[in-house]
Amino acid sequence: MKLISWNVNGLRACMNKGFQDFFNSVDSDLFCIQETKMQQEQSIFDFPNYYSFWNSALKKGYSGTLILSKIKPLSQSCGIDIDKHDNEGRVITLEFDSFYLVNVYTPNSQRELNRLGYRMEWEDDFRSYLLSLKKPVVLCGDLNVAHKEIDLKNPKQNTKNAGFTKEEREKFDILLSSGFIDSYRYFYPDKTDAYTWWSYMANSRAKNIGWRIDYFLISTSLKDSLKEANIYSEIYGSDHCPVGITLDI
Repeated sequence: MKLISWNVNGLRACMNKGFQDFFNSVDSDLFCIQETKMQQEQSIFDFPNYYSFWNSALKKGYSGTLILSKIKPLSQSCGIDIDKHDNEGRVITLEFDSFYLVNVYTPNSQRELNRLGYRMEWEDDFRSYLLSLKKPVVLCGDLNVAHKEIDLKNPKQNTKNAGFTKEEREKFDILLSSGFIDSYRYFYPDKTDAYTWWSYMANSRAKNIGWRIDYFLISTSLKDSLKEANIYSEIYGSDHCPVGITLDI
């Protein structure tokens, strides 16, 4: 089973930058999208042979998630059942026979860390939600944190910036210690210069001045099913690139 995740930074814009070519060529069983920046009723896209599950933000042109699945799930839900977290279209959960798939677009702590306090509340509530699920979990999406210094080009200059604060990284540690594996680091624990997001400024992508903030995390009970993890850094169309895993499940 092949799973892909991509923060497209606006699905309609990404459609004009090669999204469909990658989508067709990768031929995944499950394709998770963050930052659709649109409402479902605005979609004119056709994804034959896929079920589609949308969670759009109340605010138009903002946030939003989407899962495209070749497999009909047993159930589906949006959000985490907490009102203050559930109006920005950030979470979709699909239930399958042997696992839950959770697609998430984690809130950014923003410049000057204006939203760091809210981010800390989100982290605790979202982790509790994941741990409430009664099957193993495959979690993917833009988690808006670079976990270790190896996960961004310039760690020392970013220790007080959104996405690399001590607080955000500690919450990631807690999540992993709650029973999750970072699939990419499982295969490539020491690989450097492996990033999934690059600023549009200063020619950052061409210089590979990036951050790894897009992940597949899996429950430790699924470890033996994990066969491959990939970063598709050669794929453009967004300021993020796609990431993926293969599960024998």
